Formats: sequence, C-alpha cells, structure tokens
Amino acid sequence: MADVKKQEALSNELASKLWECANNLRGNMDAQEFKNYILGLIFYRYLSNKVEKHFEKELAEDKITYEEAFNDPEYTEAIKEDSLESLGYIIEPKYLFSNVIKMIELGKFSIDYLTEIINSITMSTEGQPSEEAFASLFEDMDLNSSKLGKEVKQRTKIISSLLNTIDDINFEFEEAHFDILGTAYMNLIGLFASSAGKKGGEFYTPANMSKLVARLATVGLKDSLSAFDCACGSGSLLLEVGKYCNVRNYYGQELNSSTYNLARMNMLLHGIGYNNFKIVNCDTLLDDTHFEDKKFTIQVANPPYSFKWNPPANLIEDERFSIYGKLAPKGQADLAFVQTMIHHMDSEGRIAVLLPHGTLFRGGAEETIRKYIVKNLNYLDAVIGLPPNCFNGTSIPVCCLVLKKDRKENSDNICFIDSSRYFTAGKTMNFITDEDIDRIVNAYAERKDIDKFCHIVTMEEIIENDYNLNIPRYVDTSEKEDEVDISQVKSDVTEIQSRKNAVISKIYSKMAEIGM
Repeated sequence: MADVKKQEALSNELASKLWECANNLRGNMDAQEFKNYILGLIFYRYLSNKVEKHFEKELAEDKITYEEAFNDPEYTEAIKEDSLESLGYIIEPKYLFSNVIKMIELGKFSIDYLTEIINSITMSTEGQPSEEAFASLFEDMDLNSSKLGKEVKQRTKIISSLLNTIDDINFEFEEAHFDILGTAYMNLIGLFASSAGKKGGEFYTPANMSKLVARLATVGLKDSLSAFDCACGSGSLLLEVGKYCNVRNYYGQELNSSTYNLARMNMLLHGIGYNNFKIVNCDTLLDDTHFEDKKFTIQVANPPYSFKWNPPANLIEDERFSIYGKLAPKGQADLAFVQTMIHHMDSEGRIAVLLPHGTLFRGGAEETIRKYIVKNLNYLDAVIGLPPNCFNGTSIPVCCLVLKKDRKENSDNICFIDSSRYFTAGKTMNFITDEDIDRIVNAYAERKDIDKFCHIVTMEEIIENDYNLNIPRYVDTSEKEDEVDISQVKSDVTEIQSRKNAVISKIYSKMAEIGM
C-alpha cells in the first residue's frame, strides 16, 4: 500500500512546481493546451530516467556506463535489443533528459533538438511489439506552435524553463504508487478556471472514489487475468484496481484522443509493461470491434453522466443490446455503458460502475433495461448511494452499482447502502475518507442490515417496488421526530398572547402620556 503521507508530500510539491510551469505558459494559452506540454515533458523525463535506471543495473557487472556501452560497437546492438524488449523504446544517451538539462545550463539547447528527441523515441518503436503502446503519444505537444513563440529562440526559452522546473520535482513514480499524471492534470485544472476543467470529471475520478470502486470490484479476489474500463479516461481507476488485486493485463477504451494518450502514458509511467496493457481510442458505445469477443474478470468505470448519444437504428442488433430489446435513450446513455460491460463479463466477472441516481428509477427504455438486468440476468449485487458533490465538474448525486455474474448464495437478494451522510466537506467539493470507504466495503462484504445505512433487500421487495431501485425505498434514513405535547403548545401560545397584550397596553399608555 502507498504511503499516504508520502503521496500528500508529493502532491503538494507537484502542485507548487506545476504553478511555476503554468505561469510560464498562462499568458500564451489556456489550461487545455498547456497541460499537454507539461504532462508530455514529465513523461519524457520518466522514460529517460527509466532507461538510465535499467542500464545502470544491467551494466553494473561490466563496470561500464550506458553512454560508453551504447557507443561501443561491441555493445550497441545488444543494448538496443535489450531496450526494445525490456522497455519497448530506445533513448540514445545524447537524448537523455539529464543531458538536455546540461545543454540548457551551457546555453546549447534548442527546441528543435527536443523535436529530434521525441521523433527518435517514437521511431524506435515502429515495427516493434510496443508500437501500438507508443504511437502518437506526444502528438498533442506541438513544439512548433506559435503560441510558444513566433521564433525558435522564444520557444526554446519557454520550453527550457519548463524542463528546468520539471527537473526540480523530486518524486518517485512506481515506488510511491503515485498517479503523477492524473494528479498533475487535476492540479492544472484546479489552478485555472477553464472550459477543460468543467468536463474534468469525465475522465479523471477523484482518488477517494477510485479507491472505493477498486475495493468494491475486488472484494474476495486477489488475482485477476484482466481488468477493463470501457471509459478509462486517464487510466487512474484501472491503476487503482492493481493496488488491491494482482492484475495481469489492463484494457481500456477512451473517446478523447488527448486523454487516450494520457492513459497510455499513465500505464507506462506506473511500470505496466507495454505488452501488459491495451488502450484503444474509440467510441465505446458505437464501436465494440476492438474487444468484441474479449471477456474480463474485473470491470470498473466512471462513464460521463447522462451522456447524449445518437445510436443508429441497427445498433439494437448488436449483441450487447439485442437481448434487452431496447437501447438507452438518446439523452441518457448511462445504461448503454452498463450493457457493454455486462457483455464483456467472463464466467467469474464482476463490475463496479459509477452512475447518476436517475438510472435507478427512470422509466421508459431504462426501466426495461434495468428490469432485465435484475430479473432475467440477476447480476445486480449491490446499489450504493454516495455523498453529494464528490466529483469534478458536477454536484449531482452519484451511485455505485456492483454486478456479479455468479452471485452464489446472494442470488435472492440485493445489498442496498445509503452512505450519503458520510463525507468530509471540502472547499470546492466533498470527499470520503478511508474510514468512510471501510464502512461501505465492510457492509457490502458482510451483507447485514445496519440501521439507516444498509439493508439486504429480498427479490420479493424488489418485485413489489416494480424493479424501482431508488435507495430511499429500501434504506430509511429519516430521523424520528419528537412527539408534540399539544396541551403544552396551547399553554405556551396563551402565555405568549398574554405577554403580547401587556406590551401593547404599555405602548398605548405611554402614547397617552405624550398626548398621542
């Protein structure tokens, strides 16, 4: 488990350094644009450090440096082959981040040289098994953009400053289990109000909620061949699953191309081998060809809430949706994501997905889909109501659904939990603590009634409520009002009226004395 204090220290240090970086770019471009440069350069530093650490270990017995070995004809080819097989890419010694910093100090660095470096890294993966993992990773970092400066000299100055600031950040990536890119993104959005930030919650799930979802998805599971997120964003939720279960392979889909790049960077940065993950850039709902026949043990997701989609009429013939006889409505695609996830469950599959509360009780097509999941499939294992205002960019109430393909002894009930009262208020949004998470996960695992918090609902109750899953129908959190003593109320009213009359009489008396 990660050291919480260490993560907090890293986060604070990172926020301070990012403020420096952002101030260098803020006058030239908005957050949506400058984040690409900052995150891209952080990632370049990571790739470079990875090379140095790898060959420091590999060449220790030879007592030779990476630079010496690379430039020695007897070592060169072996070094390149090792780098491609172990890391998936090659960074020549002259292109290392540490060397670039030295060039900046000596006044010999040019932004054109950085372009050369990025091209070299990308080209080294072409035709290799790692090509898909690295393809176009840096495409959002336009080093020729006039927003960095009209002349090479201006652009070089800004990028040099960014590189120096990033060099000053003293963090350890894998060792701290620290989501550096996801945290960096949210810090950047938090620093400056922008249109990008308004939709931030679509692809970055707050750390506390990621932990809750990951734990719910892995209850009783220590090892998994696969984990999948059909709307993976930055990949933070997938990575969180890996902290509670030994995941062999990670899979994800992401519609936004910039965020898709961020997810792949995040995988590599957290030490997930290029051959142990596959993230694809596509529309999850309209294009299932990438993982059409693939089944997964663990699935997690925080899809965009009430996403508006426009499915073609023939999509109802897709295996993911045909058994329900209905497509999710155009204004709320929430359950379409759930249908997709259900389609990809293996025989031991389990799902933990965050959704707006409306999916629990809305009528029409959603009611038909919801009823089929509960009645015909009997996959719904738990419904968990979460506190308000805990997600970026939205204050709407959110719930977490847990589904299992094989519910074993719990096939005749569903666990309902209302945790909406358990949270800590923050300046801009609320959050749940580890204690809150433990309370939810333990209640789900133990499946016992807890007054005003958890109720194990029988299928008979669900049927009586016509498959409406609105949590207040099953978990009563209302407080009993004190009994009212009518005789005492009457006595109090009489006393108040008497005092009122006395005051009025006194006022009239005073008015008479002064001739009014």
